[in-house]
Amino acid sequence: MLYKKTNTYNYLKILPAYLTLLISSMLLTSNSALAASQSIMITVSKGFGLSLYASDVGDARQMAMGTNGTLFVGSHKSGTIHALVDTNQDGNVDKRYVIAKGMTSPDAIAFHNGDLFVATENQIVRFVDIEQRLRRPSRPKEVYSDLPYSEKKSSRAINFGPDGRLYVSIGAPCNVCEAPVPYSSIIAINIDTGASEQIVAGVRDASGFDWSPIDGKLWFADRGRDWMGDILPPDEINRVDVMGSHYGFPYLHASTVVEPAYQRPKNLKITTPVYELPAHVAPTGLAFYRGSQFPPMYHNQLFVAENGSWNRSSKVGYQVVMLKIEDQKVVSRETVVSFLDGEFPVARPFGLLSADDGVMYISDDLKGNVYRLFFKNETNSNSTEAPQELEKDE
Repeated sequence: MLYKKTNTYNYLKILPAYLTLLISSMLLTSNSALAASQSIMITVSKGFGLSLYASDVGDARQMAMGTNGTLFVGSHKSGTIHALVDTNQDGNVDKRYVIAKGMTSPDAIAFHNGDLFVATENQIVRFVDIEQRLRRPSRPKEVYSDLPYSEKKSSRAINFGPDGRLYVSIGAPCNVCEAPVPYSSIIAINIDTGASEQIVAGVRDASGFDWSPIDGKLWFADRGRDWMGDILPPDEINRVDVMGSHYGFPYLHASTVVEPAYQRPKNLKITTPVYELPAHVAPTGLAFYRGSQFPPMYHNQLFVAENGSWNRSSKVGYQVVMLKIEDQKVVSRETVVSFLDGEFPVARPFGLLSADDGVMYISDDLKGNVYRLFFKNETNSNSTEAPQELEKDE
């Protein structure tokens, strides 16, 4: 797919072993002069296709899907929430709306029973009956007001669990510290009563979690601390087997990396990760694939968006991987989409959403794009086609 800076046209080219997306990037100097043009590659696993679903949606982070197929996209710095509509279901956005602007870090969003829920700096609000009011959303109503506020905002993610409660991850407001409750935890909120319960503690930075479609257990990704070198500590994939478990932060990172700045309390039982990712890949979005469009080997498997390193001597991450799970154990890690062209990040995948039609949406908080990952006919994937002009994005 050839993608021009103007977002005017997309072209798709399929190669025999994998899909390569060529992106024409226009580099502008500070004098606004056109300095150079270069080709950039996105690599996608054999049989898959990737298309640009939407652009200019702020620094896109968590996504949520409405009952009628509206894709909502939250942002962090831009303070906006977008709604994207594909009315004829052809894989292209036909209409787009700005649901809110000027909010403080509305990056964590969830859809439930017709309403859109948004976590801001210290509260959770809901937009009632949102898909019927895309043009003129009603004023949001406060649902919960006890989220902790910090000048250095901790990361957040929200999603409704199988029990109907709203789960909220509240990251630590620091690189490494002993932060007061409810920092470094995941809590569950009854949106009708406001009652909350701590689900897990000792979590540094969980901005992605999901429940296994096999056994209903909660899985979450946790980003490790910085400034311990290129290879330490590993980032984590965790599973909640026992409510109230402690996952080590700040005393123990991953399974074996002891924190030198803080002494572990006596008798503190720590639950170690079920899988360790390389350090600094920065897992953010996490989603089990619940569709049937992908081949059976991907069904009910765990996809992770690795947002990518920022303080490492060479870059790692910047990709979407599948973790293959057998008997509740992760047995392999496979790259499905790589957005890293050498040392150049084409995108920083942040959120993942497994949609009802079998595709997977990927948000990019670097360029403000949303990508659509789909599986193509295997017969077509083994042939070489001429560039194909796709529909222009709105």
